[in-house]
Amino acid sequence: MATILITGAAGALGSAVAKAFDAAGANTILVGRDIARLEAACGAASERRMFAIADLRDAASVTAAARAGGDRFGRIDVLCNIAGGFAMGTPVHATSDAQWDELFDLNVRSLRNAVAAVVPGMLDGQGGKVVNIASGSARQGLANMGAYCASKDVVIRLTESMTAELRGQGINVNCILPGTIDTPDNRAAMPNADRSKWVAPEALADVILYLCSPAARAIHGASIPCI
Repeated sequence: MATILITGAAGALGSAVAKAFDAAGANTILVGRDIARLEAACGAASERRMFAIADLRDAASVTAAARAGGDRFGRIDVLCNIAGGFAMGTPVHATSDAQWDELFDLNVRSLRNAVAAVVPGMLDGQGGKVVNIASGSARQGLANMGAYCASKDVVIRLTESMTAELRGQGINVNCILPGTIDTPDNRAAMPNADRSKWVAPEALADVILYLCSPAARAIHGASIPCI
């Protein structure tokens, strides 16, 4: 039975991914910052579902969460780096250090800390899967979104670098590039938008499950648009 560690599990996409893996019979380690939010999003802890509290910006905190999951279920087979953040900003020349740091912490440092905590355990000859979340906005810089676009482009480059480093050791690393995700927060922020062009969290979860399946064993370093 595979064991999956999912960051950002209390969010709309993270909880959809958690539920999809749960339905597939996997063990899940659901990482977030608040037990109550995790329970509300994913249901109560169970024999195959555990919660781990961590601040993904803090390497020691993430390592402790991964260690707790490993102690419970054994090796971690799959890492889904779902956690991240979005914010509209200002023109690049007017973007503050705090704005840059926030988005790079949420989208880059969190990923780096998670792979540092989990990937060493995959380097035991049995391989593993890593799926990262970039964005359709990573493919082109957009006005007043420089920090966000740049941070998500880094996710793509880290996916490619990790592929070059880990492919030969049986670890698949890929990322998806969602368009606008149909979430309650996005509906509230954009009430007049055409939601027919948005992508459902459950549809993204299907893509992620495929990338983590044996059928995707030949896919390495891909950045897959999901719109």
